Amino acid sequence: MSVKSLIINPGSTSTKIGVFEDETLLFEETLRHSTEEIAQYASIVDQKDFRKDIIINLLKEKDFDIKSLNMVVGRGGMLKPIPGGTYAVSDDLLQDLKIGKQGQHASNLGGILAREIADSIGVPSYIVDPVVVDELEPISRYSGVPELPRTSVFHALNQKAVAKRYAKEVGKDYASLNLIVVHMGGGVSVGAHRQGKVVDVFNALDGDGAFSPERAGAVPSGALIKMCYSGQYTEKEVYKKIVGGGGFNAYCGTNDMRDVEKMVSEGDKKAEEVRDAFIRQVAKDIGSMACVLEGKVEQIIVTGGIAYDKVVVDGLKAQAGWIAPMTVYPGEDELLALVQGGLRVLNGEEKAMVY
Repeated sequence: MSVKSLIINPGSTSTKIGVFEDETLLFEETLRHSTEEIAQYASIVDQKDFRKDIIINLLKEKDFDIKSLNMVVGRGGMLKPIPGGTYAVSDDLLQDLKIGKQGQHASNLGGILAREIADSIGVPSYIVDPVVVDELEPISRYSGVPELPRTSVFHALNQKAVAKRYAKEVGKDYASLNLIVVHMGGGVSVGAHRQGKVVDVFNALDGDGAFSPERAGAVPSGALIKMCYSGQYTEKEVYKKIVGGGGFNAYCGTNDMRDVEKMVSEGDKKAEEVRDAFIRQVAKDIGSMACVLEGKVEQIIVTGGIAYDKVVVDGLKAQAGWIAPMTVYPGEDELLALVQGGLRVLNGEEKAMVY
């Protein structure tokens, strides 16, 4: 029997939904919310009924019978650090989404909306591989400064989805493989997947690793300290240099790799250097994770929007392809990744994780 699913992926000014039959997309819609609409609500959780009504009304407009759904899956939010997997939206998980255990973010609404809609029709609700997935080994947390441990902040949903996709395509169990997964989007994360767990990963937000279209990655710490105490910048301004204004934005004035490639094609040598430096830094990160896996790497998987860029992918193959063969899954399909997580539980391939 086929499984019909509603998938909910809330963003700060939009709610993206998809309706699937098994893994086939029946329809999707990105529901935009104006700044004025969002400003009416004091907190993220206060937006729940507003966003729910929009979703329900859209389903009615599409003449879709909500009672035909077999599950509802939402994007996971800022919960406590948890192992990867598909989680049933339990009362404890729901409460931590509402309070924002590690912060307020629109993605917290994913599980909240999924639970409420699913409960109304008597079907299960889930979240899948939220950004707080943390499977680091203890030695991966050491930074050199006890007060500043390395943390697991990365593209868990897409990294896990493509790793499991690769395992399925080669007829192996994800839990039996050693993989390096490279996600290249607005941020870059490179993770060492050892037998189903991401035992080490470069912090994709504000920690370490390669620079990216919007983020600085690792920077010289001594120089950063001097910048912070120079009196020229506020804390907010320095942080903006690291997250949002760093990387390609800082060097080339754009966060779009296509713009950078256009600049290169027009003879911009600086842009060419920036692109080549990016390739080298990502390749170095791959090499680092190969060391974590003691050289026993069965496949390198490259994904995210920049994986569409042939020059970047060819550069990574030239510099890191000797470590292991490379498979490329360009882009990221979060709706599909979410539905696949739910289906693995309903089909008995995985057990739902308990929060």
